[in-house]
Amino acid sequence: MIELVLQALYSGFLQGGSYALIAFGLALVFGTLKIINLAHGELVLLSAYIAYTVESRMDVNPVFAIPFALVLVCLCSVLVYYLLSFIRKDRELNSLILTYGIAIVLTNALLMIWSADVRATTSPWLQEALVFGPLASMRSELIFFLVSLILMGALWWWLARSWYGRAVRAVASNREAAKLMGIDPRLTEILSFVVAGILASFAGVALFSYGVIHPPLGEALTLKAFTITVLAGLGSIPGVMLGSILLGLAEALTVTFASSALQDLVGMILLLIVLFVLPNGLFGVTGGRG
Repeated sequence: MIELVLQALYSGFLQGGSYALIAFGLALVFGTLKIINLAHGELVLLSAYIAYTVESRMDVNPVFAIPFALVLVCLCSVLVYYLLSFIRKDRELNSLILTYGIAIVLTNALLMIWSADVRATTSPWLQEALVFGPLASMRSELIFFLVSLILMGALWWWLARSWYGRAVRAVASNREAAKLMGIDPRLTEILSFVVAGILASFAGVALFSYGVIHPPLGEALTLKAFTITVLAGLGSIPGVMLGSILLGLAEALTVTFASSALQDLVGMILLLIVLFVLPNGLFGVTGGRG
């Protein structure tokens, strides 16, 4: 029994790292533009399908698809911003409608190009089991958990220490005041979407390396990313990581001791509990970024 609990906690911990990769991009755009990009999950899924294509056509490890995914996903991410820039009134509501429409278009494009078949990696190196005493996981799960930690540290440093990162924080805090400081909000917002595209690229390759993919999956990915962003609280990168791990642990324990059919439900329950106790999220801040 103890070994079963430990394995569930370990699996949930690693799954949380993967969820964080998916959520970082959505949280960044939400913090900068106050816009929820409902097409974010489809961008992650696009990267996953690029990894599948590289593996199946070139017969190489899907990790080598990252450069291709970075180019295509970042271009798509900037295109999403370009379309959003035409919205002048009721930006929050109309952006939801627009990005939802973009998500539907991307889902159907994935269906047309890659069909509805379920895809998964065939790389034995990524699927090899790594055993640490009573704990076991696939190599890909551990690798991308570490990648998630590295990207979280890099994103935090970029936001806290670099000029462009501080510009993003300034625009998120007060757009008009940022203009008076000589910051171009439009350029900063584009940069946020590019960084979100970079994060989505890594998330998609990670998703393909340890799981299965199919075109309708994008909506579920967006929902998980949004849940984690709300759990974390606006403006907290460490909060995204903690929220992701909490969600991963809750789902893993539910699957182990109850039923996989309740996996999504427990995430919603966790969200409601956190919002009831901490309305601003686990690390929510007002007018800043942690």
